Amino acid sequence: MTSQINVDPTEPAALSRSERLDRLPFNHRHGKLLVGSGVGWALDAMDVGLISFVMAAVVAQGFATTGEASLLASIGFVGMALGATFGGLIADKIGRRQVFALTLLIYGLATGASALATSVIMLMILRFFIGLGLGAELPVASTLVSEFSPRRIRGRVVVWLEAFWAVGWIMAALIGTFVVPISDDGWRWALALGMVPTLYAIVVRLGLPESVRFLESKGRIDEAERAVRNFEEASGVHTATELIERADREREARLAAGAKSTEPKVSIWSPELRRRTIALWAIWFCINLAYYGAFIWIPSLLVAAGFPLVKSFTFTLIITIAQLPGYAVAAWLIEVWGRRATLAVFLAGSAFSAVFFGLANTETLIIVAGCLLSFFNLGAWGALYAIGPELYPTNIRGTGTGAAAGFGRIASIIAPLLVPVLITAGGPILVFSVFGVAFAIAATSALFLPEQRGTKLAD
Repeated sequence: MTSQINVDPTEPAALSRSERLDRLPFNHRHGKLLVGSGVGWALDAMDVGLISFVMAAVVAQGFATTGEASLLASIGFVGMALGATFGGLIADKIGRRQVFALTLLIYGLATGASALATSVIMLMILRFFIGLGLGAELPVASTLVSEFSPRRIRGRVVVWLEAFWAVGWIMAALIGTFVVPISDDGWRWALALGMVPTLYAIVVRLGLPESVRFLESKGRIDEAERAVRNFEEASGVHTATELIERADREREARLAAGAKSTEPKVSIWSPELRRRTIALWAIWFCINLAYYGAFIWIPSLLVAAGFPLVKSFTFTLIITIAQLPGYAVAAWLIEVWGRRATLAVFLAGSAFSAVFFGLANTETLIIVAGCLLSFFNLGAWGALYAIGPELYPTNIRGTGTGAAAGFGRIASIIAPLLVPVLITAGGPILVFSVFGVAFAIAATSALFLPEQRGTKLAD
């Protein structure tokens, strides 16, 4: 059922708040939101990256067996699966900013406490809570940034946000290379640095805006208007009061018509959204399986191949730096080629690079193949985070992105446990061939997603 709104075609267009945000140029308010969310994202990546170095160190020092190290990684991803699933649901209820700050606080405190772990069991329990906070934060942050970004560069801005993941992983690689090996307690000092997000959570809570679309959906119109005006003032834009009032009347008419409608409420499994949900879940599952299976184990696999701990960590640092150009190229292509093509191409490149890495048998080939894997894989992650929030309307946007991420975390739970089994069965060639197949399936699934470049976010 649709509302009938009489509009004089000679009058200036009454822009909704979402349309007013879409028309703005990128300004310092966008930059503050991007950096504010991105620093939290980088700290998350630092924590995830650190566990790969901690795993290698605790096994080398006899604190944990290889099997226990696998469980140590997987238990964190159990928390991430639950956090991603319920974080999105909660964000649709209480707001993006609130959940963002709360999750940073949870995982920051748990990471700091894990530095004091006296047993593997204690470390596993704390890793679960770390994952819980981390899993909820990532889809919520990308949703918040996507909802504020100008339409014509929305995908690019979200890829810029995702690029902070590379910054965080490079920080983890630096800590892993220069802090973890210095002593038997080096891994504890590395984890202690994870307390930083606890302080940053306060900054997030006070400094970032709440989603305008969320505020409107909850009837908090005055707050929504203030948020939009702040962004408009940063660009020197002013919207006439009468146009705002008319847009609000039109919005109320649409809401009233929707309330009277007998059509079933939309969900991520509604007929019009089901295909994209299935494709998105398939991509999330496959990319998690391959990414975390590879990057969590690369330092340990290099040590097992006979490289000294410090040298394997140095190789990992070099490979990690290649993530940055991957993000940069994806951020450019996503507004040139579109979301679907960029995602599919980078996933296909990841499939090739994974097989190449499995076959690499010299130091030079290992570094080249690893850098290609970093380049393509992280570019694919950027495109995936950009397209996710664009697939669903406001009232289920957090739920849709969080549910897909939560399903993908099932694969990240499996991946660390799968690697030792595959190594025993067929060595690195089998391990990275399996990951190559996973990337190929994800690339094919990307072709079933709708192209969202330049489209308006659904309200």
